[in-house]
Amino acid sequence: MSYTSDFKRFVTSQYIFAAVRVTLAVVFPSIIMAYFGVLKEFFLFPLATVFVGLTDQPGPIIRRRNSMLLAVICFFIAATVASLAKGNPAFIFLELLIFGFFFSMIGVYGQRLSAVGALTLVVLAIFVDGHLTGTNVLKSLTIFLAGSFWFVLIFLIVTRLQPYKLASQQIGENYILLGEYLKIRSQLYLPEPNYTRIFDEIISHQIKIKNLQEDTRETVFRTREIIKESTTTSRLLMLMFLNSMDLHEKLMTSESDYKKLHLDSRNTEVLTAMNVFLLNLSAEITNIGIDLQSGVKAKPISNIDGELEKLYTVYYDYRNRQMSAGNLENFMLLRQILMRITDLSSEIKSIYKIFSQDIKLAKSLSSGLDLRQFLNPEEKINFKVFRNNLSLKSMQFRHAIRVTLALLIGYGVTRFSFFPVGHAYWVLITIITIIRPNYSITKHRNYVRLLGTISGALIAYIILWQISNNVILLFLLLTSMILAFSFLKGKYFWAVFFITIYVFLSFNFLKPGNVNVIFKDRLFDTFVAGIIVYLVSYFILPVWEHTQNIDLMKTATQDNINYFEAVMKNFETEKTEESTQDYKMKRKAAMVSLANLSDNFQRMLSDPKNQQKKLEKVHQFVTTSHLFTAYSASLSQFFNGKNLKKYPQIDAEKWTQKIKSELENSLNILNDIPQIDIENDLITPESEIEILLNNRKLELQENEKFDHRDPNKISHLTELKNITELLELMSDVAREQRKALAGFQTFIVKNQSTIVKQ
Repeated sequence: MSYTSDFKRFVTSQYIFAAVRVTLAVVFPSIIMAYFGVLKEFFLFPLATVFVGLTDQPGPIIRRRNSMLLAVICFFIAATVASLAKGNPAFIFLELLIFGFFFSMIGVYGQRLSAVGALTLVVLAIFVDGHLTGTNVLKSLTIFLAGSFWFVLIFLIVTRLQPYKLASQQIGENYILLGEYLKIRSQLYLPEPNYTRIFDEIISHQIKIKNLQEDTRETVFRTREIIKESTTTSRLLMLMFLNSMDLHEKLMTSESDYKKLHLDSRNTEVLTAMNVFLLNLSAEITNIGIDLQSGVKAKPISNIDGELEKLYTVYYDYRNRQMSAGNLENFMLLRQILMRITDLSSEIKSIYKIFSQDIKLAKSLSSGLDLRQFLNPEEKINFKVFRNNLSLKSMQFRHAIRVTLALLIGYGVTRFSFFPVGHAYWVLITIITIIRPNYSITKHRNYVRLLGTISGALIAYIILWQISNNVILLFLLLTSMILAFSFLKGKYFWAVFFITIYVFLSFNFLKPGNVNVIFKDRLFDTFVAGIIVYLVSYFILPVWEHTQNIDLMKTATQDNINYFEAVMKNFETEKTEESTQDYKMKRKAAMVSLANLSDNFQRMLSDPKNQQKKLEKVHQFVTTSHLFTAYSASLSQFFNGKNLKKYPQIDAEKWTQKIKSELENSLNILNDIPQIDIENDLITPESEIEILLNNRKLELQENEKFDHRDPNKISHLTELKNITELLELMSDVAREQRKALAGFQTFIVKNQSTIVKQ
């Protein structure tokens, strides 16, 4: 991706949009207060605005509004209790105990309330020593409450003016990630590819795509204005998102036997041309995403048909020079890849057409799907869920205990007069922002927090040392705020870096000339908090990632079975609206469970070595699961809703039995029950492929070759050959996965997951 595209992607993203909204909501009243000389007196107003703004998680407008209102109430309660308890260490320890546990436990209700809980604890930490409220507690709390409602008002106004903005930005980001995904996959067509590195990158990127798809699905499918398809914009956005899901599946269909292709060095010219074309398509997908984020109609940046014609010219020239009876199968594989690339090109062109729809035509657009079935079940906020998680088997309960204990230790450390902690609240805030339910994430955030704080403090110190012009300092303050809030959800190092600069500059405006004290205290307090978090997360009820592997492996295997069965049904029945709905739901489940498994494995790599149980076997299982899902997606592309009886030569029943039994045996191993006693090697699907293939080879030997160049036509034999090869690859992968689990039973018995699913 070019630097220009990178810049456009950033400045049009949901993150920069949200960051600018928070920053302006903070800055405008602050400038007015500074003009009248009351900023120090009313400092709690912009501070409250920042906290409420940070609770704004992507999702349906009504949920975002409700979570903000809940945050306002929670913040006010925490600030009030902390202000009344100031100066009484016994009461402060008690409130840290109660608030720390409760507001950590409400994370059982989802990410949105988890953010509200964490920021409530930050508010508690800031008010804990009473230095912000001063002597007039009622006035201070009133100012804080007003600042909280100020951001809610800004939010309501902005969402009323731009109700579809977040959805279009999230959908656009989906396309950008898909463009990057294709860019990674295109490396497989280069000479001597590093398969291990590329597949690791693919799996890692798959996790990002899954997480964003889940967030976008929540926003789009639960937003009333969009789900009812009442306007042209809502209908187009809905179709653009659904098309991104189908495009994701098509991108996965590029899975082929790359090692076999690279064995023949003569294929290099065609494979390199494929790489170039896929990079062009990647740029087109990214362009669609950026324009969606910008809110403008996307137009192709290149002549897709013209570039595709060039690619076919390279293939046909090579085919006419080199094809013979001996390498016929090689050309069939290349032709099949070209067919998939052509389908991908058509999909991208159809997406561009959606952008350019006439308004009258757009009003007739409809998905034809029951979209709410694709959503995860809503977790009702009731005490039963909370009560059921009051157990050491619950990850959230363990996390709540660690948070509470860390806060108590952190505040206790600040009470020792011989310990040079500058600000108790900085220690507590650092603990709250670093510690997470997973040790691996906590470890990463701990390291990044320290590194980002040191880097940001040094830069801020240099800025304040060299620059005294308040206008320049204000500009740098605004820039650092925007960048800090922009990076907060994606690049934690840069978020901490700019937050540190923002904090230093803010304190300089409030108390000029105090930079040395701030520099020393900020670094020391961060270091102290980091040590506390490390000790607590490592020794107090840690949750290691390997304890979740078995459950995730079971889910991934079962979802792959369901997805495979849905694909194989196409050999027997034609597609209907019901079968399409069922297929897409099973596709979604397979891809989500695969991403969850991959994500857990990557976090496991950050755990201590002695907690990386069966690492190689789990890695092999993740890789084979990914391959099987990709092969299933590839197989599904042969069915387009027409007469699906056109492949009678494929013994679908025996292939299904052969592959499914391997997957079921893997599932039985994971469930620690006896394997199904089926001799898979004896299951031999009937096939006429070899007879047809031999006949075609004889034709090539006996007849003169003709230069047929029809990109839209692919021989039935080529399709049959590629379907058979896909089924053989799926059978091999399923068998490899089952063998990888050999000897896993003992480990499974000893390490069954203890985590209660929410």
